[in-house]
Amino acid sequence: MPAIALVAAGARLGLSLGKVFGGHGFDVALIARSAERLSGLAGKLAAEGVTAAGFPADVTDRPALAAALDSAAGRFGGIGVLHYSSPGAGTTESLRSTGALDVTVDNLRPQLECVCYGAITATRAVLPAMLAAGTGTLLYTTGASSVTPAPVFVSAGMAGAALRKWALTLNGALAGRGVYAGHVAIGTWIAGTPGAPEDAPVKDPDDIARLYWDLHAGREPAEHLIAA
Repeated sequence: MPAIALVAAGARLGLSLGKVFGGHGFDVALIARSAERLSGLAGKLAAEGVTAAGFPADVTDRPALAAALDSAAGRFGGIGVLHYSSPGAGTTESLRSTGALDVTVDNLRPQLECVCYGAITATRAVLPAMLAAGTGTLLYTTGASSVTPAPVFVSAGMAGAALRKWALTLNGALAGRGVYAGHVAIGTWIAGTPGAPEDAPVKDPDDIARLYWDLHAGREPAEHLIAA
């Protein structure tokens, strides 16, 4: 079975996605900047009986990202599912503090690079093989501010909205060709995320990961919002 490629997934959601898809027979290709973090995550998945390997790449380095996905496809015999999730450039606090009046071309550009352009690059690396095989799944994650305007996370939300628009349009364009594209907007904190406010609503990452499996298996709807 071709692997699932998890690009820039956070440690908690990435581990849960690896466990859920690995439990259904998928190998797991992990792609992010830190080789050390990837090694640790691959080790945790191995302890769960899941075959996983890391392929370090920065999502803003488009040639490196495409090469990492090519290497993963070669290692595992293909990429059957792509999950792309980049929270944006900068710290959670810096992203949270960006309101509508704070947005500039200079602080929006890195969000587009991470959230939107990286997703396009990753997709173009795996989609031709999916179309040739007549099957595949493309899953994209953003924050809820990509769907519902919020007073914070504005620049990241703008980049996420661009990705969301493309993902939904892409799903329509791929109809009848065996490839499904789905968008998930997460409007809650994932349990265990550092920096989450003490009174913030949280959801278990394993529960969230099972939703992604349901989207992959059922191939609908094109979009799901995980509310707080």
